[in-house]
Amino acid sequence: MHSINILFPVYNEENRLEQGIRRTKEYISKALRDVDIALTIVDNASTDKTEEIALSLAAEIPELSYIRIQEKGVGAAFRAGVAKSAADIVGYMDIDLSTDLRALYVMKRVFEDRPEVMMVNASKQAKGSKTIGRSALRNLTSKGLTMVMKAGLGMKATDAICGFKFFRRDFVQELIYQADTSENGWFFIIELLIRAERSGQKIVELPVVYTEAEGGHVDVAKQTADYLKNIKKLRRTLKHGI
Repeated sequence: MHSINILFPVYNEENRLEQGIRRTKEYISKALRDVDIALTIVDNASTDKTEEIALSLAAEIPELSYIRIQEKGVGAAFRAGVAKSAADIVGYMDIDLSTDLRALYVMKRVFEDRPEVMMVNASKQAKGSKTIGRSALRNLTSKGLTMVMKAGLGMKATDAICGFKFFRRDFVQELIYQADTSENGWFFIIELLIRAERSGQKIVELPVVYTEAEGGHVDVAKQTADYLKNIKKLRRTLKHGI
């Protein structure tokens, strides 16, 4: 039986943190009782009450730990969480739990039953997935970026940015070593996916039920510009075999 470490990158999540952790704890207590699961909050230097709430939860819940880093961005949080993890399987979820928690059980079974699988990548766009409350603009933007990454980077996945990705720890440590650690944001996670695909190792794409979180805001224009810049940069890097 594998041990699993679920990382929760957060920044100023005082309004959603406690509910996200308690709902996750409740689910794993019922559906994954036979698994050694650790939960880790990785705080990107929040300025609200996130740290206070996280420390209080960690004092109450034995499986929960808290890490605070000074860099912002899910990429920086993921690297910090992996560096501290001793679990066989390590990955991250968004604290808003947009990806249905039942994906955890399916992920666990994949790694348990299929030793050749190195990564499980959730997808909002895969056949069998369902999205709830997601705007037409966000869907169009996601599909557009996926097309660009397929054309520019040869990506095979149908979704690169769904907030649910898990890896065998030794495998993801090697990917992190290869990747551009000067990138702290979302694109670092995308680079890990691209490098995982190029490694030739087995990746399972997991259809999920995805519910758009209330209160979330993404600057679509800025995000798109950042992705396009990073796609161009990574394409150059991979072209030179780095």
